[in-house]
Amino acid sequence: MGKFEKYLSVWVALAILVGIGIGRLFGDSITFLSELEIAKVNIPVAILVWMMIYPMMVQIDFSSLKNVTKNSKGIGLTLVINWLVKPFTMAFFAWLFLDQIFQAYLSPEDAEQYIAGAIILGAAPCTAMVFVWSYLTKGDANYTLVQVSLNDIILLVLFIPIVKFLLGVTNIEIPYDTLIYSVVIFVVIPLTAGYISNKMLIKKHGISWFKSVFLIKLKPLSMIALITTLVLLFAFQGDKILNNPFDILLIAVPLTIQTYFIFFVTWFIGRYLKLKHSVCSPSAMIGASNFFELAVAVAISLFGLNSGASLATVVGVLIEVPVMLSLVAIANRWKY
Repeated sequence: MGKFEKYLSVWVALAILVGIGIGRLFGDSITFLSELEIAKVNIPVAILVWMMIYPMMVQIDFSSLKNVTKNSKGIGLTLVINWLVKPFTMAFFAWLFLDQIFQAYLSPEDAEQYIAGAIILGAAPCTAMVFVWSYLTKGDANYTLVQVSLNDIILLVLFIPIVKFLLGVTNIEIPYDTLIYSVVIFVVIPLTAGYISNKMLIKKHGISWFKSVFLIKLKPLSMIALITTLVLLFAFQGDKILNNPFDILLIAVPLTIQTYFIFFVTWFIGRYLKLKHSVCSPSAMIGASNFFELAVAVAISLFGLNSGASLATVVGVLIEVPVMLSLVAIANRWKY
């Protein structure tokens, strides 16, 4: 696990401070950045998120899908948890805590926005960091690759209807065309570009060069883009955070509970199905973790840079590493 991934929460915290500082110093002079959009998709954010997502997509070898029938129980468990359980339990926990239990601390408008962000986060299963979590728990690398590849394909089909349905259930109006544009820009285009360049580069230079040279040189691009996106977001969120710093803690509660809940549900079902540890572990990890880059981008596209929904997705980034590392420790302690 690289230093950037290991200390992701630290970088996010620093990005929050830098972003707030920029917002306080420059104020309305940076407002124009939030207005650069096409079909409500913010152009600067679209570029930055594409820079984040492409390095992940280019690593995925979709030819691995030919092995989808191997470890079929594990694949089936992953699909059920990711698409039939996780989005709905996330919506439930977000509603329970942000709309009910924390009702006295949040305005109805803020609660609605935070719930929307949580829903978007819960509908996007992890596609990149799960490789790290799988490696740290001695997971089967081939199985992990297959489940990630399959989830990326399913994401193209199910993400939009799930988000649309759950946001509709919470009575939040969203522009359907913007949701479609977001998925095309943040998933379809980088996924297609990643697939094509993966095939071309490996064919021309070989798999060894691709992994040891190209991916290593590409990695900083994703890191820089992620931090820049967060700085930009918090430049617009500064006043909101300074006025309501307690909100970040309140948002973190349901997101953290959801992460542990999904992990334990998947883990114990996997044990019941007699899955090997090397399969059970990455199955639980991909369900617990989130594709936060996509979630942040979609939240910004649908609700704006200064929205509560965007803030909620960034809180997901903030808690990702410490919570997932604690689950790595549990998975290793329970190794069988």
